Amino acid sequence: MMTTAAVATRSARLGLRATPEQEAILRRAAEVAHKSLTDFILDSACQAAEQTLLDQRLFMVSGSQYQAFLDLLDGPSEDNEGLRDLFSRTAPWDNS
Repeated sequence: MMTTAAVATRSARLGLRATPEQEAILRRAAEVAHKSLTDFILDSACQAAEQTLLDQRLFMVSGSQYQAFLDLLDGPSEDNEGLRDLFSRTAPWDNS
């Protein structure tokens, strides 16, 4: 059951449409989780949103992949003519 404080902090309204099948499965899952349909959908959507955002920042690799990455970072740099050219130019904001 929601507290008055939790209800008072919710001011944004979200709307969505679902198929009858989608609604049925969401209602069943909310019942199993002992949550209201709104709480279940909001919690699930927030978890999915957080995971999507984390996927943009956190990359999981195996130990061997991580070691290969470290080896590349620790190894000698390769000559890159394009980067040398880029870094030799004056930045556009410095052309006053």
